[in-house]
Amino acid sequence: MRCLLLVSLLVSLVACGRGPAADGARAEVQALLDRRADAVLGEDAAAYARTGTRAGYDSLREVPLADWSYRVNAVHRTGDTATVDADLGYRVEGYDRAPVTTARTLRLSRDEDGRWTVVSDRPAGKSGRQLWDQGAVRAVHGERSLVLGVGQTDVKLRDYAALADRAVPAVSDAWGPGWARRVVVLVPGSLEGMAGLLGSPASSYRGIAAVTTGETGAGPRAPADRVVVNPDAFGLLGGSGRQVVVTHETTHVATRAHTTAATPLWLSEGFADWVGYRGGGHVPAEAAPELARTVRHGEVPSGLPTDDDFGFTADADSLARAYESGWMACRLVAEQWGEERLGAFYRAVGAHGQRDGAVEDAMRRVLGTTPEDFTMRWQGYLREQLG
Repeated sequence: MRCLLLVSLLVSLVACGRGPAADGARAEVQALLDRRADAVLGEDAAAYARTGTRAGYDSLREVPLADWSYRVNAVHRTGDTATVDADLGYRVEGYDRAPVTTARTLRLSRDEDGRWTVVSDRPAGKSGRQLWDQGAVRAVHGERSLVLGVGQTDVKLRDYAALADRAVPAVSDAWGPGWARRVVVLVPGSLEGMAGLLGSPASSYRGIAAVTTGETGAGPRAPADRVVVNPDAFGLLGGSGRQVVVTHETTHVATRAHTTAATPLWLSEGFADWVGYRGGGHVPAEAAPELARTVRHGEVPSGLPTDDDFGFTADADSLARAYESGWMACRLVAEQWGEERLGAFYRAVGAHGQRDGAVEDAMRRVLGTTPEDFTMRWQGYLREQLG
């Protein structure tokens, strides 16, 4: 009996000993990362170097940071080395109202004096890389934009800023002034760099000139959306096409707060294309060539595209027809009901809260029609404009 009590006591003591030791290591690591974050914000290279590797510091120097902080979630210690799971939160000055948060994995080592230092700091698991993980970031400030690039010349980055600066007022004219009216553009060095930022295979974005990242239905305290460019595909576009793409993506930034789970992709993508093409004199047969080819062969779509039709893994022709179909639907609303009604319809769908019944309810209340009637009008519009 005495032996059992002794064993129980020893187990209890060991278990209790692990808690404070782990908590102590976690507190030490948090203090270390707090100093590292202070060095980033204070642009203190020497202080940063005292916390461990300098890797990443120079890549960040041109990024206008308002905040930079780590939150330690777990410390996995093996002797004098440790792996740390942490969340990095940062804000870009003048753009982010709340921190962007991303998971990081840090490797640490402990010296003879018992001091921890950072050996490496990388994206955790399947988390996307940050732009500065890919190299030194160059920053160009436009009147209404911030362009951050890696492996790009200042001349090219200024070109992106000019496109974004023209896109912002064009979007405000179509959507209204009730949004931030500024945009952040990220330009990696290649398609692979773009895919790394998005945490997806490069094959998912081949031929896609740009995408916009952000939280749908986000409130006013959300981080700013990022327009992420695929420089390989973007470079193949002419001047007009580049402006359409940037204006399209900027529309997603402007409409984000009103884009929810209730919003079908044909509406969100179609509306963004409508704003992108608006006022540019683009005739349907030229701007919607794949859909026009289908209609001319007597194959008018039986209905509006589904969300699955917009998957980047679909074949290029099918994906093009999905985008073109959404654009023609929004163009139809703008022409037959008016541009203000189109904006009101978009907001009404997003405000519904859930997908079921959202489009039907908004069509009834805003457009005075039904999905069946609208589909018939849309099909007739396709024959008229593209046949």
